[in-house]
Amino acid sequence: MGKRTLVRRRGRGGKQFRAIKVGKLAPAKYPYYSLDENHSGVIVDLVHEKGRDAPLAKVRFENGINSYIPASDGSKVGDNIEMGPGANATARNILPLESIPDGTMICNIEKNAGDGGKLIKSAGSSAVVFSHGMEGVTIKFPSGKFSMLNRRCRAMIGAISGGGRREKPFLKAGNKERYMHARGKLYPKVRGIAQAAVYHPHGGGRHQHIGRQSSVGRTTPPGRKVGNIAPRKTGRGRVKERR
Repeated sequence: MGKRTLVRRRGRGGKQFRAIKVGKLAPAKYPYYSLDENHSGVIVDLVHEKGRDAPLAKVRFENGINSYIPASDGSKVGDNIEMGPGANATARNILPLESIPDGTMICNIEKNAGDGGKLIKSAGSSAVVFSHGMEGVTIKFPSGKFSMLNRRCRAMIGAISGGGRREKPFLKAGNKERYMHARGKLYPKVRGIAQAAVYHPHGGGRHQHIGRQSSVGRTTPPGRKVGNIAPRKTGRGRVKERR
């Protein structure tokens, strides 16, 4: 009968293909304060959370509430953090986007006002406040994409710490396997053309080539959705030469 194809195995959602969710400390988000209130806190500890590449800063606010927030670059125990529309636009402070000047580097951005921070939370990442407008604030993300967000959405000034983590080489295949496994990824990856036809759409044949066009549509079912997914430029050069 044979094994299930890798696409089907992963689509089943088995435990071996899920990201680790145990050992978490607390939700990494801003505390539930009103968007118009001003608060201040101090970093009492920098901690590591399982499955997260950036350290978390344990912040104790003036009313005694503790909150875990992704630490910005340069944070250390004892640093003060201001939060609210009246805070200064300096490193580690949390302000609404309408109060942050153009060209400022920000991180841990709220997608919707009051959600606690959903965007730009991985180690070393940061976005830039591009412009302010009547409809909202335009943000430039690390991918180069621009997005307009509500002016009341909050963000932290600076970049997420831990940016040098990716510079360390894996050195051994076992380290790479544990890294991929923690993110629910398949590793090692076997080429589709090296597999049998029953295991992969590109498989089969004595010679290791697909033997047909590798482009598939965006609406292709999961068992066939491999190769170039709805490419924009693949093959255009050859068509131009024929003309």
